[in-house]
Amino acid sequence: MNSISPNLNLMIKACEKASKVIIRDFGELENLQVSKKGPKDFVTKTDKRVENILIEELSKSKKNYSFITEETGKILNKNKDIFWVIDPIDGTTNFLHGIPHFAISLALKEDDEIVIGLVFDPIKNEIFYAEKNNGSYFNNNRIRVSKKSDLDECLFATNNKGVKAIHPKLNLRSTGCAALDMAYVGCGRFDGYFHNKINLWDIAAGKIIVEEAGGKVNDIFSFKENKIDIRAASSNIFDKMLENIAKF
Repeated sequence: MNSISPNLNLMIKACEKASKVIIRDFGELENLQVSKKGPKDFVTKTDKRVENILIEELSKSKKNYSFITEETGKILNKNKDIFWVIDPIDGTTNFLHGIPHFAISLALKEDDEIVIGLVFDPIKNEIFYAEKNNGSYFNNNRIRVSKKSDLDECLFATNNKGVKAIHPKLNLRSTGCAALDMAYVGCGRFDGYFHNKINLWDIAAGKIIVEEAGGKVNDIFSFKENKIDIRAASSNIFDKMLENIAKF
């Protein structure tokens, strides 16, 4: 196993603890009480519980770090330049429908840079992580983005708006989980990913996973935190992808 920093070690342990709640509740889906968070956006008690566990665990040894989270928003502590960026369950719609494709997304942001990212899929027991200048890993094995350069052979992930709007040249998937889409670009399962008006917590961890795996990601910090137009792909295909989604 590669050597990892104390912060990444802390993140992994926090995710492992939180994932026990997710796995248990996913098995008890019928009994979940769902509370509304908007017309199309349901959020479960699980979401809140998982977020609370992550905040609690991360705060134990890093009391001064601040938080940006999906459920709670910003929590400002003494250190306002370093943020944990948390999406407790990215893919809640999948979760609610009993589809086992969702993940915990956790990143560490220092100023305007993501320095550590972790995407943990509790049901498949797949963990993707990356640290700045230390490479990207999948279940402790080094990963690289895909080497394909022919668009016809590539597979891209986007949201359903992207699927409807985009021209027919690209092979597209809409999986309902941005964090895993990005992680999959990092390990070469997908060749690229694009989505408009997405939140920072959905893609923060994936950004560094793609970059440290040799891929390219646009500058997400030139957007508002809740309106990011994300573009991520292997270096070979990035420019071709942008050409094909210019109107998106």
